[in-house]
Amino acid sequence: MSDIISAFLLVFAALFPIVDPLGSAPIFLSLTVDRTPEERTRLARDVAFNSFFMLLGSLMFGSQIIEFFGIKVPVVRIAGGLIVAWMGWELLNEGAEPPQRQALTKEEQPASIAGSFYPLTMPLTVGPGSIAVALTLGTQRPADETLLHTAMLALAATASLLAIAVTVYLSYRYAAPMARSLGRAGLDVLVRLSAFILICIGIQIAWNGISSLLVSVGR
Repeated sequence: MSDIISAFLLVFAALFPIVDPLGSAPIFLSLTVDRTPEERTRLARDVAFNSFFMLLGSLMFGSQIIEFFGIKVPVVRIAGGLIVAWMGWELLNEGAEPPQRQALTKEEQPASIAGSFYPLTMPLTVGPGSIAVALTLGTQRPADETLLHTAMLALAATASLLAIAVTVYLSYRYAAPMARSLGRAGLDVLVRLSAFILICIGIQIAWNGISSLLVSVGR
């Protein structure tokens, strides 16, 4: 039982600060400020759903998938870090203002809402950093344990990812009430601050990937 609890806490403690749903909530609201509350609630649910399965897939099968395509984890970090930094730069210049977009017809709305994967799920919620951490955690599987014990550890890790997904949903679902309490000026400051931090995170992720590649070349 102690191993199962440790597995739950390990996965949660390693991924939650990187996913950071509370810190990403103002950016989520900035990107969906022109949506109705019902649409925003649906997007929050879809993002939480997508995030859960992305993290689960990265944890369980990520290392095998990228090895199959011959892709190294540092390369994933570099590409993803650049995307995160670019996204933060765009938000830093826009602030809390909604992005300009053409009016959608009623027939186009469901397809637009369904497009919650980019950039709301990736890289805003589940970015290259969390994917890299999930890949690392997935490689730490016990080699000499029984099948039952391994299955229990997998269930504990899955429960931890589910807890993170629930936190993502609640943070994004109630981002608007939080914004109302902050006011327009407070939200703009918070979004720009979060965007600047997002740029720093993206550069740090990319640099980690570059450093890993340089170390591997120097060997």
